[in-house]
Amino acid sequence: MVLGIGLGLVLSPSGLALLSEPTAYTIAQWVAVPGQVFLPVIQMIVIPLVLTSIILGITSSGDASFLKKAGLRIVPYFVVTTTLAVAIGISVATVMRPGDYISANMVQSMVGDSPASVIAGPAVQPDVSIPERIVNIIPGNPTQSLVDQDMLAVVIYAIFFGVALLTLKHQQSSIILDLTRSVQAVSLTIVNWAMLLAPLAVFGLLCDITIRVGIDAILGMSVYVISVLLGLMVLLGLYFLIVLLVAKQSPGHFLRAIREPQLLAFSTSSSAAVMPLSMQTAHESLGVRKSIAQFIVPLGATINMDGTALYQVVAAVFLTQVFGIDLSLNELLLLTATTIGASIGTPSTPGVGIVILATILQGIGVPVHGIALILGVDRILDMCRTTVNVTGDLAACAVMDRWIGSELGSDEAAAPLPQVD
Repeated sequence: MVLGIGLGLVLSPSGLALLSEPTAYTIAQWVAVPGQVFLPVIQMIVIPLVLTSIILGITSSGDASFLKKAGLRIVPYFVVTTTLAVAIGISVATVMRPGDYISANMVQSMVGDSPASVIAGPAVQPDVSIPERIVNIIPGNPTQSLVDQDMLAVVIYAIFFGVALLTLKHQQSSIILDLTRSVQAVSLTIVNWAMLLAPLAVFGLLCDITIRVGIDAILGMSVYVISVLLGLMVLLGLYFLIVLLVAKQSPGHFLRAIREPQLLAFSTSSSAAVMPLSMQTAHESLGVRKSIAQFIVPLGATINMDGTALYQVVAAVFLTQVFGIDLSLNELLLLTATTIGASIGTPSTPGVGIVILATILQGIGVPVHGIALILGVDRILDMCRTTVNVTGDLAACAVMDRWIGSELGSDEAAAPLPQVD
């Protein structure tokens, strides 16, 4: 990480500028190759890994009541923490008002010359009623969900499949469970191959983004960046408080235990890439039961995007300040609800948050092309919010293990937990 950032600052046209801009950008493309290979390999195996991990997490408890106990606790927990994250984001953005520090000239220079693809933004989605949204959650065509990489649909399908397996006799389910374990083992083998590239991927991705972004873009948006980082730090403090009061673990111990998943999340900007390591860390370092780790981590990587929700709401309020749009209380409540809904099911891959943000902006009257204003620093903030997302998943594991672990007893005989070399 240090070498990548250091080399990036040396080569960046806005840094020491030892090379010409075209040469520096060419080098940035080449050093990013290991990271560009690492991420697709991980993404390639995410869906089978999520499917098998959730199915085995449910069935390893051997009791259908596990899903009821876990579901009735974890879903409200995720909704509450996401709501708190959004509230923190709105509070920070309202108090610090980062949009007031952006000059009209800067807006014109960055937005006025933005690419047409950015200005256009994603296609406007037709209005869908709440009952229709509820019905659409159920994956009517699982195959299409796999093709579209609709992670929320994949998670729900895996839950249905896992619960159905629990209702079958051992003779009927054993073959499917053996096959599921084999698919998980194959997936983790590919993950282990990808992990061999992790150090080079970390170096290359950080060097690439530092060369491209440089110091100027960061300084020009410094108050906005500080606002997002401050909100994420407050959210981290909330996690530590929850771990201390609910999970009865020392924040220092918790932070030391999850250090490696946090660093990998920071460098890759993908909670999906960190998922196998998160499950292993939850069990081996935090002492979370296998069935809980296998169920909560894949589920959290799909619907527990607190850091992303906080970033999106800070960015939305920031852009309203830049364009002089005053939000009423009702509009703030609508923004809160929209952000919470948009964060659930957001793909756990780099750069997706900026696309989801465009949808949120359309609902509050902010020009979508305003996104061009924050694109320069988005990758850096993406790295930070992904780290917070992974921290939230591991905190949820510790909390759920405390809440329902004693009711499950020991599960040492359950399906082996994924191991990452």
